Amino acid sequence: MSSGDDQQSQALAKPTFSEVQASALVESIFGLKVSKIQPLPSYDDQNFHVYISRTEGTTSGPTEYILKISNTEASKTPDLIELQSHIITFLRAAGFPTAAVCRTKGDNITSLVSIDNGSEIKSYVVRLMTYLPGRPIAEISVSPQLLYEIGRLAAKLDKTLEKFHHPKLSCLHRENFIWNLKSVPLLEKYMYALGQNRSREIVEQVIQLFKDEVMTKLSHFRECVNHGDLNDHNILIESNNSPFGDAEYQVSGILDFGDISYGYYVFEVAITIMYMMIESKNPMQVGGHVLAGFESIIPLTAEERGALFLLVCSRFCQSLVMAAYSCKLHPENKEYLMITAKTGWKHLQQMFDLGQKAVEEIWFETAKSYKSGISM
Repeated sequence: MSSGDDQQSQALAKPTFSEVQASALVESIFGLKVSKIQPLPSYDDQNFHVYISRTEGTTSGPTEYILKISNTEASKTPDLIELQSHIITFLRAAGFPTAAVCRTKGDNITSLVSIDNGSEIKSYVVRLMTYLPGRPIAEISVSPQLLYEIGRLAAKLDKTLEKFHHPKLSCLHRENFIWNLKSVPLLEKYMYALGQNRSREIVEQVIQLFKDEVMTKLSHFRECVNHGDLNDHNILIESNNSPFGDAEYQVSGILDFGDISYGYYVFEVAITIMYMMIESKNPMQVGGHVLAGFESIIPLTAEERGALFLLVCSRFCQSLVMAAYSCKLHPENKEYLMITAKTGWKHLQQMFDLGQKAVEEIWFETAKSYKSGISM
């Protein structure tokens, strides 16, 4: 997603490769013959679903891939994109359902492509990854058990990344990265996109509370590397084919590591709760199930638990404000950009109206019920 102070330049830097151009990239950089290619919806990068023709004499290996073309702003930090690819590979080796990163003909995991459009030269980082099976969790009605498993997944992911070492790991200290929860005060620059209404008043209150009650306590939170975007379109699921016929699911893919950065354990669980609330018929119940799963791996401290409500509200604000802002710049991408906003404003207002104490009571009682073996 988007980052840095110069938000507008990034939002305007989304690649615009045609399907023919994208096919040519796959063939020239990765040496694979494309049989079919389809564009995929995306925020500010460009993604294609690529089908490969098998060469004569080969019957194994993947035939479907994802071509990722990073926007021009992100492509100015190729070390960060390369680091993300190393993390994906590391997590796959550790047993997580992440994609396999494909190597170029020159045995690299990224390629920097420069295009001269006549007035300027633009550069894009290009990657190819294997296609992961499954469908987004947004397409199903999520059960409490699956919410619990997603909470566990978020905690396991952060815990596993404690063991990841790389000489360029410091790249993940991303100063002024708009999608890190620490950057909530930066939203003030984009508030004009909301107009004057009740929604804007709530966001202004959340930002002020964040400054007063979260920024002052960051030193009490435990730092870690966060995926930072475990949303309902970045988690893929498949039916586990239960012999009893109930449609229970398991996670089959984790997508989009573009927001990965240093944060805190409590950030990851707050972000996950917020996104799992989006499509839920009982959004206020969601947090307890996700929290129970997360705390089965990483129990939160009292300070971290105390910040959870405000952090979930803050993530709603980040998503909703930046979606409104991006729609002003990219009205043609409005349908994709406003996915969260369809229900997000309603959920945020409901949380605010109920208040921290009432919402925490629901979450913490639900989480507690798992410890006693009676999940709600």
